[in-house]
Amino acid sequence: MNSRDRVLTAFDHREPDRVPAWCGASDEFWAKCKRELNLDGEGLRQRFGDDFRRVSAKYAGPEIELGEGVESVTVFGVERAGMGYGQPLSHPLARATLDEVHGYAWPQTDWMDVSSIRAEADAYGGQYAILGGAWSPFWHDLIDLLSMEGMYLKMYDRPELVDAVLKHLVDFYAAVSRRIFDAAARSIDVFFIGNDFGSQRGPLLSEAMFRRFIVPHLKRLVDLGHDYDLKVMLHCCGGFRPLIPAMIEIGLDGLHALQPSCAGMEPGRLKADFGDEILLNGAIDSHHVLIRGAPDSIRENSRRTLEIMKPGGGYVAGASHDTILEETPLENALAMFDAIAEFGPYDR
Repeated sequence: MNSRDRVLTAFDHREPDRVPAWCGASDEFWAKCKRELNLDGEGLRQRFGDDFRRVSAKYAGPEIELGEGVESVTVFGVERAGMGYGQPLSHPLARATLDEVHGYAWPQTDWMDVSSIRAEADAYGGQYAILGGAWSPFWHDLIDLLSMEGMYLKMYDRPELVDAVLKHLVDFYAAVSRRIFDAAARSIDVFFIGNDFGSQRGPLLSEAMFRRFIVPHLKRLVDLGHDYDLKVMLHCCGGFRPLIPAMIEIGLDGLHALQPSCAGMEPGRLKADFGDEILLNGAIDSHHVLIRGAPDSIRENSRRTLEIMKPGGGYVAGASHDTILEETPLENALAMFDAIAEFGPYDR
C-alpha cells in the first residue's frame, strides 16, 4: 500500500497497513533539519515518513510595495509586521459602511497562477496523498479587516456587514480553488483549508454564532471540494470541541492538528465521540512533550496516542501543531516519527 492508498483508506474509516504520518514544519525547523541531516526537502519528508505532499498556486498579481515598518501585505490589503506571520498594523474595514465594503478593492482571482499545479502534483507519480486548493483563512481575514473587537460587536450590531465581508472573502477563495481544481483536480486528493476557531480554553465564538456566521461559508468550501470528488480537511487550532458537530453536519471529512492540551480536546474523548464520523489528524502533544521532552518520553507519548487513536482507521498521526517549531530538537522530531513507524502498523 503506497502513501496515497494509505491516506484514502484512513479517510474511509478503514484500517490501512499502518497509520498515515503527517509532517508540518516551520521554515526555520525545516532548514535546520536539512542542514543537520544533510538532506533536501524530499529526502527529509521520506526520512520522516510523511504520507502527504502539497501543491499551491503562486501569487502573480500586482507588485506590492511595502511601506516603512511593514513586513508583509495580505492579498486583501492588510499590512502586517512582527514575529512569525506578524500582526495587522491597521484594519481597513473597521469603520466601513456596507457600500464601502462592497466597493473595497477586493483581489482578482487571476492574481493566482495555477498553471504549474498539475505538473507539480503529477511529478509524485501517484505515490502520495496530494493536498491542494486555496488555504482560505477567511476567519482570520475577517478579523484582520474589522479588528477582533470590532468583528464581535458587529456580529450583534451590524450582522449584515459581517455577512458581506465574509461573502467577499469566501467568493475569492472559492473562485481560486475552483480554478485550481479545474486545472488539476484529477491530480489532487485533499482540499486542505485552515481557520483557527479555538483558544486554549475553548471556542473563539459560541456554537450559535459559529452556525450563524461561519458554517454557511465553511459549507461552501466543503461542497466545492466534494464537487470535484476531493476529501476536505480543515486545519483548526485550539479547543473547538463544541463546534465539531456542526462541522460533521456539513460533511467535513477531516480535522487537522488536534491539540490535546486544549480544553475538550482529549484524544480518547474525540476518538470515542467523533472518530467514526470524521478523520482525526494530529494529537501528539507538541505544546509540552515534543519541545520539552526527551526522546524516550516522546516515543512513549506517541505510542500511547497511537494506541488510543488508531483502532478502526480514521486517524493520521502527527504533531498537535500545524508546524513543528524551530526550537524543537531534531532528535525529538525523529523520535516521534520513528515511533509512528514502529507503533503505527495494524495487526493483520
